Amino acid sequence: MNVPLRDGRLSHDIDPTDRPPQDACGVFGVWVPADQASRAEVSKLTYYGLYALQHRGQESAGIAVSDGSRIVVFKDMGLVAQVFDESVLNTLRGHIAVGHCRYSTTGSPTWENAQPTFRSSDAGGLALVHNGNLINTLDLAKRLEPGVLTATTDTEVLTALLAYGGEGGPLAAAREILPATRGAYSLVFMDEGTLYAARDPEGIRPLVLGALEDSGWVVASETAGLDIVGARFVREIEPGELVAIDGGGVRSERFAEARPKGCLFEYVYLARPDTSIAGRSVQATRVEVGRRLAREHPVEADLVIPTPESGTPAAIGYAEASGIPYGQGLVKNSYVGRTFIQPSQTIRQLGIRLKLNPLREAIEGKRLVVVDDSIVRGNTQRAIVGMLRDAGAAEVHVRISSPPVSWPCFYGIDFATRAELIAGNLSVEEIRDSIGADSLGYISLDELISASQIPKDNLCRACFDGVYPIPVDEDARGKHVLEVIR
Repeated sequence: MNVPLRDGRLSHDIDPTDRPPQDACGVFGVWVPADQASRAEVSKLTYYGLYALQHRGQESAGIAVSDGSRIVVFKDMGLVAQVFDESVLNTLRGHIAVGHCRYSTTGSPTWENAQPTFRSSDAGGLALVHNGNLINTLDLAKRLEPGVLTATTDTEVLTALLAYGGEGGPLAAAREILPATRGAYSLVFMDEGTLYAARDPEGIRPLVLGALEDSGWVVASETAGLDIVGARFVREIEPGELVAIDGGGVRSERFAEARPKGCLFEYVYLARPDTSIAGRSVQATRVEVGRRLAREHPVEADLVIPTPESGTPAAIGYAEASGIPYGQGLVKNSYVGRTFIQPSQTIRQLGIRLKLNPLREAIEGKRLVVVDDSIVRGNTQRAIVGMLRDAGAAEVHVRISSPPVSWPCFYGIDFATRAELIAGNLSVEEIRDSIGADSLGYISLDELISASQIPKDNLCRACFDGVYPIPVDEDARGKHVLEVIR
């Protein structure tokens, strides 16, 4: 059996070789009547909306605001609370806003690639935010004149195409461009007077519409983004739908037939537990997955503990179904973030535990069931198992609330390559041996799908079974596809 790592490297914040899955980003948009702009403070509503969506992207953040005659954009690298303060938000005045928090899947993590992206043409300005990943970016870029692109993202390409789409404005341009756009895209964009939203025909990434009390409208990646600003959930933006919001209300049209393939991994890890997707609570789904996991992979043990925080709902369900007591065995340091000073090798050798620390009195001499959401490369689980054994655990049984992640995602989640994914190369028993656990069990794909209450054919399951709903050409893969042609 491999010797477990015991150097405390428990997240990509500290160990860049073992990043958890990262979503592309969170998007948010708000429209209020112009006469309510001073009271509504759309920049602050957007700030709070992005704060609620921060888990979807932590590299950069930005907000664009229109006062009806011009669009102002402010964006920078860092977390939402690092990029914006009261003085900045007070300068962003208007009645329409779009906002974004980013994790890069196409294009490097640079200021130029931060969103919102902005373009100005003879017809006016256009600011756009995007969650997802396009798979025909290079083909779309060929529609543009050489030298037009100033950034290296698929979002920059879309923004330029919509801004320079002709005399009909963004709506007419969207009707032409979106049917030719392939991949995952939940878009929120605006010109000086109108807020727009669109979702790809497969509806891979989520997007919802909400209503404010005073005749305003909100669009967000998750329902949690509506809740934080007091917006009432109205409905999901449908796959293949294009929405325009202005003084005339909400107008909707279809640019493509819906072919629903919502991302199953949203239920596993990406979405907040207090979000609902397709009418199903994410928290309820994760707890139910834990119950099913206990029935599929029972074990005699004394205590069920989660890997905080992503394993908590499934651990609750596992304990409930198994009858084994639920408890806390690992304490998470919530203040270890992306700005944490990287430890030197000397410091690593001290075995410091920067992210998690075991509760020795709770786990010493106990047979433990440790529940987590997924295994990517295995380094994190290996470190946790070693830590628990060092703290006196008698047995460590690992249970995972998703099937083995064996395939990369090309639709907006930055997984490792197949060669780097531990389940892409090893059997379950070999993974168990690699992480040093006494036993290892994954929820089956059928049970995970059943817990989501969504028909199998309406879900993208590619990271688990390799069946990609939108085929991806080899030369369209990778986050730097546009950088090679600049």
